[in-house]
Amino acid sequence: MLGASATFVEGDDVIGSPQRTGERNFLYRDVAGAGLALVLVVVAFVVPYLGNETITPIVNRTAESVRDFADAAPLFGFRDVHFGWGSPVAVVVAAAVVVWGPGLAQTLSWRRLTVGVWLGSALWAMALALVDGWRRGFVDRLTSTDEYLHEVPGVTDIPATLRGFADRILDLQPDSWTTHVSGHPPGALLAFVWLDRIGLDGGAWASALCVAVGSSAGAAVIVAVRALGDEATARRAAPFLVLAPAAIWVAVSADALFAGVVAWGIALLALSATRAVPVPALVAVGAGVLLGFGVYLSYGLTLMAIPAVAVLVIARTARPLAFALIGALAVATVFTLCGFWWFDGYQLVQERYYQGIASDRPFAYWGWANFASLVCAVGLAVPAALPRTFAWSRARSPVPVLVLAALLAVVIADLSALSKAETERIWLPFEWWLLAAPALLPRGSHRFWLAVQAAGALAVNHLLFTNW
Repeated sequence: MLGASATFVEGDDVIGSPQRTGERNFLYRDVAGAGLALVLVVVAFVVPYLGNETITPIVNRTAESVRDFADAAPLFGFRDVHFGWGSPVAVVVAAAVVVWGPGLAQTLSWRRLTVGVWLGSALWAMALALVDGWRRGFVDRLTSTDEYLHEVPGVTDIPATLRGFADRILDLQPDSWTTHVSGHPPGALLAFVWLDRIGLDGGAWASALCVAVGSSAGAAVIVAVRALGDEATARRAAPFLVLAPAAIWVAVSADALFAGVVAWGIALLALSATRAVPVPALVAVGAGVLLGFGVYLSYGLTLMAIPAVAVLVIARTARPLAFALIGALAVATVFTLCGFWWFDGYQLVQERYYQGIASDRPFAYWGWANFASLVCAVGLAVPAALPRTFAWSRARSPVPVLVLAALLAVVIADLSALSKAETERIWLPFEWWLLAAPALLPRGSHRFWLAVQAAGALAVNHLLFTNW
């Protein structure tokens, strides 16, 4: 297990770098990393207006298709300079985190810090959502004909729904599932069906569930980092996890719910691997259940196996693996016995993917523009910190390994060509682990980078109306 005390020093010094020359070199790399990421974002926004028929966000262009699917490329939404009553709240929240966040992260008790990260993330997400208004920004987000709630009233028999789920994935048939339901395993739909069954029906409750679970992901990240032996870096990461630009898509998209579920799966795995809990085997089973259910929320969450393996590598143990597999296989067994075979769904969803707008989204643009949308979601502080993440000899923190694991996952997802566009929300489960990277930046620069993060999120949310 990696130690927390290793190479961090007080003040503005970087991890393990007592020499000022070396630190200056890293500061240049910080700026260069952020600068290159900013250039990528600018280019991705400019290219759609150059009229190139090859490198374009959408082929077979019509005025309607551009307006609906590429007006704000590489982000999914449309240009709309607007303000709302959430605007001043968002500014106040951002200012408070920038000014007091780093200090509070060092002085609060661990329990209060963990709860504070969760509540602070939720407040930031809600403030950004309410820039768009109560109904447009929150209540109605999950009620469109493309969303899960559209299908909830028709699910009167859950076992029958599971048995026939795969038959309704393909488009161009009378009973095809809506866009989002068809693109995911049935666990995603069932989450909202179960919410409806307990009497919490409608868009407001569904959105509240996504925000509550999605905003908890930041707390899960610091719990995992601390469990892996580095409370100091977990505390430094906390303000960046609160003030994440990704909060724009936490409020509100179902991917936020997915992100929260698997983030706690990874956190439980870390707690079990380091035996930081009374019954590690039981906690490992819980981790497997959450990660296994994640695979039935989104096909792409099979890639969470990479951060899971990273946790075991950091902890230098495979003890939790068997118990986690028991939990994951239990989930798979229930779905399979109820009539849904995951591999059938995965095969059919690839065909459905290219029945829709994906066939008009060329990889020549989205293969690299996906990373521009990722930068919009994680902010410039993450690419600024990447040079330090790659500096293996300079840090014994678990954060670089977790960050690189998440980065590997998104690269694989991108190369699959099954994530062309909308990755700002689709990659939310991986973004939370990338957002730990700025903790590696010099402490004296944290307020500056937090301000950069907040400015980026506020700009996106006020200049564009983001879908989902």
